[in-house]
Amino acid sequence: MKPSVLAASLLLALGATAGAAAQTPSQPASSAAGQASRQAAKPFLWENAVVYFLLTDRFHNGDRGNDLAYGRKADAATLRGFMGGDLKGVTAKIREGYFKELGVDAIWLTPPVEQIHGSTDEGTGKSYGFHGYWARDFTAVDANLGSEQDYRELVYTAHAHGIRVILDVVMNHTGPVTGQDPVWPSDWVRTGPTCNYKDAPTTVDCTLVDNLPDFLTASRANVALPPQLVAKWKREGRYEREVKELDAFFTRTGYPRAPRYYLIKWHTDWIRKYGVDGFRADTVKHTEPGLWKELKQEASLAYEEWKRANPDKRLGDLPFYMVSEVYNYSIRHGHRFDMGGGVEVDWLAQGFDSMINFSMKSDAAQGYEALFSSYAAALHGPLKGYSVLNYISSHDDGGPYDPLRQRPFESANKLMLAPGAAQIYYGDETARLLNVKGAQGDATLRSYMNWDELAANASRGSYRVGEVREHWARLGRFRAAHPAVGAGTHQMLAANPYTFKRSWHKDGASDRVVVALDLPRERAVPVTVAGVFHDGQTVRDWYTGGTAVVKDGKVQFPEAAPVALIAQD
Repeated sequence: MKPSVLAASLLLALGATAGAAAQTPSQPASSAAGQASRQAAKPFLWENAVVYFLLTDRFHNGDRGNDLAYGRKADAATLRGFMGGDLKGVTAKIREGYFKELGVDAIWLTPPVEQIHGSTDEGTGKSYGFHGYWARDFTAVDANLGSEQDYRELVYTAHAHGIRVILDVVMNHTGPVTGQDPVWPSDWVRTGPTCNYKDAPTTVDCTLVDNLPDFLTASRANVALPPQLVAKWKREGRYEREVKELDAFFTRTGYPRAPRYYLIKWHTDWIRKYGVDGFRADTVKHTEPGLWKELKQEASLAYEEWKRANPDKRLGDLPFYMVSEVYNYSIRHGHRFDMGGGVEVDWLAQGFDSMINFSMKSDAAQGYEALFSSYAAALHGPLKGYSVLNYISSHDDGGPYDPLRQRPFESANKLMLAPGAAQIYYGDETARLLNVKGAQGDATLRSYMNWDELAANASRGSYRVGEVREHWARLGRFRAAHPAVGAGTHQMLAANPYTFKRSWHKDGASDRVVVALDLPRERAVPVTVAGVFHDGQTVRDWYTGGTAVVKDGKVQFPEAAPVALIAQD
């Protein structure tokens, strides 16, 4: 980060105060006081980000008038149809302060583009494109989710609350072919063979599954617009405008009118029109690597144009951000991902700033120190200058960590305190169930957000949902205020209670924290801070809000808690 960028970020990041989270019956009244209402100036770092990933249709229904658009019906198999969540619903939760209370500083939404209108039958009953990955028109907002104005309002509201927005982009495939959704022309897509993933060609030059047409992104041949788009745009009265913009794009760039460049133009328009701050790239290893570098170049140009045109709506001066989904990529792969057949690809060299870390969900089975120290070593060694986005559950990973939500507090500790960026999958923080009766396959991962359970502080045996959410929120707010948590170097200070420090220094800015885990709940105990904070210094515990003075290299707070999150305000 350049010094000028850092200075701007210091002034703009985390300008809003975090709202006080609702107290649960078992919490002391003072436990959430203090840190929830304090603000801390810090530079925003993508490598320390708390990214909240949600399926828009599954999150919150802000407008019941758009629940079934385009003649869609409520006839899908369990959890395979639209359920009413929309863009207005997400915006409402931003305004309520839900995300800021969690320490969230970036929201990643599933693709908002217009989906196929019809349904498919995959052997599990009817399925609709509620998830966003079955595109019909990349230039339009799906009416089930809302309007262009709704999307613009979401981005602007997020920015006003200090939250960045990540757009999920699909460059690999269209939606399935149905009676209402014709296949794209043969010079745009292939319809076979299906991939068998033995090597690069059988991973890239193929369709992911049957009836999911694959864009010919390797082609450089000029192609005409698909007839179905031409007819649609003419019906909507925007054909001439769209063609004029495409002509200007191809004249400026000199790119051939090949499928990949249409897709680049259409996706970067979302930056120019709405000001999204980053891309999450879908199904990356199923495309040619160079595609993403070209997308990053055009995305960066679009982002700078939008920031210049909207100085009052921009959020800092960081460059455009891209994180990749290379299925099965692990932090241990570093810059070398094996595509099979003797081909390795450095995906980070293709325009990406970060990689989704698929191994976190299994690595989380380790103890704290093994997990944290290995991740810190990778990020400050082979991956220095880049980062990973860690997760414990997601929309299409059938093997999440703690699938029955039996260890939600431990899950929070490991995800939110691990080096690297943290991806909260909607409902991680409320122990949303991932094993819904009657749902099959990945549908069971995609239930509606459990707002009712949160409102009722529902009991789940040994814990209550509200207690889980508050625990996640305390860790998230601490992380949001302290870049050392995700971006700093790591060192264990004590084994019992397990205590570690993180330190971060860059371009004249610095941060340091100490964290202790698995502390006794019934009594306060001293925690070592030697070498980080000095005798006589006053430090604060962001978990309880209490303060104490360091003595003999240790600190003891007045209130007992299972976690201590120690820093100087």
